[in-house]
Amino acid sequence: MKISLRTKLALSFLTVIIISGFFTTFAGLYLIENTIVKQAQDKVRVDLNSAREIYEQKIKDVKEIIRLTATRVLLFETLRGGNIPAVRRQLEKVRKEEALDILTVTDTDGRVILRLRNPKIVGDDQSNDKLLKKVFLEKKEYASTMIIAKEELLKEGEDLAQRAHIKYIPTPKARFRPETEETAGMMIKAGAPIFARDGEFIGIIYGGKLLNQDYTIVDKIKDTVFQGIKYKGKDIGTATIFQDDLRIATNVLKEDGTRAIGTRIAQEVYEQVIIKGKPWIERAFVVNDWYITAYEPIKDISGKIIGILYVGMLEKRFTDLKKEVTFIFTGVTLVGIIFVLAISYFLAGQILNPIENLIRASRELGQGNLEYRIKNIPKDEIGKLAETFNFMADSLKTRDEKLKETTKEQLMRSEKLASIGRLAAGVAHEINNPLTGILTFSHLLLKKKSSDDPEREKLETIINETTRCRAIVKGLLDFARQTKPEKKFADLNEIIEYSLSLVERHASFHDIKMIRELSPSLPRARVDVNQIQQVFMNIIINAQEAMPEGGTLTIKSSITENGFIEIRFIDTGCGVPEENMDKLFDPFFTTKHEGKGTGLGLAVSYGIIEGHQGNIEIQSKLNKGTTVIIRLPF
Repeated sequence: MKISLRTKLALSFLTVIIISGFFTTFAGLYLIENTIVKQAQDKVRVDLNSAREIYEQKIKDVKEIIRLTATRVLLFETLRGGNIPAVRRQLEKVRKEEALDILTVTDTDGRVILRLRNPKIVGDDQSNDKLLKKVFLEKKEYASTMIIAKEELLKEGEDLAQRAHIKYIPTPKARFRPETEETAGMMIKAGAPIFARDGEFIGIIYGGKLLNQDYTIVDKIKDTVFQGIKYKGKDIGTATIFQDDLRIATNVLKEDGTRAIGTRIAQEVYEQVIIKGKPWIERAFVVNDWYITAYEPIKDISGKIIGILYVGMLEKRFTDLKKEVTFIFTGVTLVGIIFVLAISYFLAGQILNPIENLIRASRELGQGNLEYRIKNIPKDEIGKLAETFNFMADSLKTRDEKLKETTKEQLMRSEKLASIGRLAAGVAHEINNPLTGILTFSHLLLKKKSSDDPEREKLETIINETTRCRAIVKGLLDFARQTKPEKKFADLNEIIEYSLSLVERHASFHDIKMIRELSPSLPRARVDVNQIQQVFMNIIINAQEAMPEGGTLTIKSSITENGFIEIRFIDTGCGVPEENMDKLFDPFFTTKHEGKGTGLGLAVSYGIIEGHQGNIEIQSKLNKGTTVIIRLPF
């Protein structure tokens, strides 16, 4: 099936558009995806900062509560006086108002003298507690997140130990652990020194909030940072506090809708945050779904990593957003491709109309209509092409007219030569026999005359003129003779050299400088050696006669681009007047003085070269010299 150029152009445009559209769409979607992911990661990083602020503020709150409680001088003056029940009543009020899980007082040796949550257990030593040890040594308040062993939790109350007790729930992608449950608790704990009115150090008060299964902080983070926004029925944002890799406080939900307490963190996140101590801000599998997450380590008072603070946003929201943007972007690209295709089809027509005009004009030109010209030429590159076409058509017309004129001249010349040849042949045969008789009897009469006979001179004149007539007749016979050339392969350079060797020593050539510029790579040509030598000799002698005072004759041989052997004879002689150039190959036309030539040499040479399927050309300028160019096939 033949496809039009318009369709090909449109398809070419479409191919380019589709390829560029594909790469543009691919690059655009890649950038959009990266942008969305980066924005999500930046958002969750900011959310983690907010979560940290909330978490650290809670630590500061507990620390401030304990510090203020420790500064109640009157209360602890009562304590120093031994009135424990009065102190217990006031501190219990503080514990309940501040929602502290523990509030305990020790003496200066670290032994518990008052435990508000479990008053029955006193006297145990807390001096080895890392946080309290710093309070003892530096006599200033401290607060931090601490791991509290089950035994210590039981001292404060069995209910706290029960809250801390969490069984591990199998979690996809979590690391292997041989344990099946957690009994220790993680607590925000603060301690402060107690000083009497006179500045005497009389003990320490410490308290804290157990984080295990306490959702106050994580829910506050979710409400503050994510504002409770849901996506397809799920909370868009979640927060979690991990004890080591175990969720102890979270609003991430399991499939049954309950909090995912007891589930654990993915192994790759654990290795990054707990082992390497570096934040993780990337997508991660959280319990049963993918989230864009941010994790950072939680450290105790000594700098040891004991847990993780986490915030995350549901990835599905962003994947759906990417799909939606991809769909819109792809749709816009497709609409753009269709729109551009329509425009390209229209523009293809605008381009092709002038081209079709060129095709039409070329067809007309090819059919011989040299008068056809392109009109309404646009002012662009195609317009320049149309102008060039019109110029070419003008040139072809001019060349055609010249060619016709030249062909007509050559045809007339050939017809004239043929007619003259036939006439010359008839005349030569009729004249040759009487001339032979005249010359024979003249010689016989001359032999009978003595040297002083006055008739002898007249006889010699008759013999000379008769001999000249015979030469003319011979020339006519040569001109008229249509002998088929006896061709064989020969080296034209050798024929040139042989022809020159015949004349170089002649006296008439003494003042002529011969210059040979013969190509050594000239191929052998299939020619009649005698006829070609006759042509070369005729041209060389003509050149000599054109330079009676001497000059230069240059002979060049070469190969033309169109596959001919070209021989050039260039003399510095008198040249030929312009008005005589068209007559040079006419029989009996000569520019030599009377008696110096028959005017048949060039006519004979023309016939020989033409018989070899070659051509002969003469270029001449008066008083500047003549160049004879012979071209022969090989």
